[in-house]
Amino acid sequence: MSDKAFRIETDSMGELQVPEDALWGAQTQRAVDNFPISGMPMPRQFIAALGLVKWAAAGANAELGLLKNDIAVAIQQAALAVAEGGHDEQFPIDVFQTGSGTSSNMNANEVMSHLATAGLGAEVHPNDHVNMSQSSNDVIPTCVHVSAGVSIQSKLLPALEHLSKVLEAKADETRDVVKTGRTHLMDAMPVTLGQELDGWRSQVDHAAERLNDTMKRLVQLAQGGTAVGSGINAHPRFGAKVAVLLAEKTGVPFVQATSLFEGLSSQDAAVETSGQLRVLAVSLSKIANDLRWMNSGPLAGIGEIELPALQPGSSIMPGKVNPVIPESVAMVCAQVVGNDASIAMAGQSGNFQLNVMLPVVAYNLLQSIELLANASVCLADKAIAGFTVNTDNINRALYRNPILVTALNPVIGYEKGAAVAKAAYKQGRPVKDVAREMTDLTDDELDRLLDPAELTEGGIKH
Repeated sequence: MSDKAFRIETDSMGELQVPEDALWGAQTQRAVDNFPISGMPMPRQFIAALGLVKWAAAGANAELGLLKNDIAVAIQQAALAVAEGGHDEQFPIDVFQTGSGTSSNMNANEVMSHLATAGLGAEVHPNDHVNMSQSSNDVIPTCVHVSAGVSIQSKLLPALEHLSKVLEAKADETRDVVKTGRTHLMDAMPVTLGQELDGWRSQVDHAAERLNDTMKRLVQLAQGGTAVGSGINAHPRFGAKVAVLLAEKTGVPFVQATSLFEGLSSQDAAVETSGQLRVLAVSLSKIANDLRWMNSGPLAGIGEIELPALQPGSSIMPGKVNPVIPESVAMVCAQVVGNDASIAMAGQSGNFQLNVMLPVVAYNLLQSIELLANASVCLADKAIAGFTVNTDNINRALYRNPILVTALNPVIGYEKGAAVAKAAYKQGRPVKDVAREMTDLTDDELDRLLDPAELTEGGIKH
């Protein structure tokens, strides 16, 4: 630090040193000094949202005649540079900062003021100009919604659509592969591999439907509520104009919240969104663990499929290959569930007119969206699309499955069926062979009643 050049900046609390090359000012520096907590800055998507909100605010203020056009243009140019990632290193404030996110809002105001002043050749003030008609108390909740909404629409929903299509294609490819079904991890009636994968596809599609429904609440923005929700110091049409500009810029249908008091005091929409992400995490975890079980072996496990071999699986056991993608996805799902717990706790911290855990809500929500989007694509491309089917292993277990006798219940009754199943299991013989000896059914009847492919279609066989 002694070799670094500094300049003196001043705020309402006095003077302090700021690195000479920093675009931020005194309030950002105070936050940097106050919160050496985690070393984790606010996420890139959140910084982008700050840029977009400041861009829209300058445009709205200019349209309403509150801000001179040349100053508005200078702010908008600076804001877009921030939104596009040109100055991420100028946003060093820790996630674990003031609960309103005021430090991050002032960080944005100071950086954009510095850039706009340089571009305009005249002073652009961080509070009077960049923060005009705004408060941290409505900017930060708005940025939570904007960053999450844009991330869901641009990344997570396309990732889920891709995963769904890969599952649909693989289900179609394996629609005639009949295998042993399992309930309680025990042998059950047969299903096709295609049916199994179609169940996974349906889970993914329903997750997308839930997120789309949640977006109806997430697109409602708190902007215009300013300090406590009443809109003090903002034009009555300011918040609605900001929402229109953001919608036009991002393609996400943002609108002003129906209740600005709710928008500031609660994070219910973020909590709801996180809950839907948790549901998706639970679904992906189920799929990942099913893949791990089906791939287990190759000799002492189930061994129904073989996942693509992506890397050596052991530093000591040569030739070992592990299901690394499903394991990675399962860890992502655990992280998302943990993030959801943090967001739920943060959502409870809406004391009177303001939630005071906004930065951690933003961080965890955006991390969950990013992780689930990336994990969905990896699961689709590096596990599901390329696995191969071990038909011999599947058939070996299928035809010796004593539970096939269930199909005989309507003909021979439950008690007789149980006796056949126990005998087949004890003797290690196919159900068909044992039933031929223990019942009066003919070979043709047994062939028809115990055809595994026919049994995957359900119904009573006569």
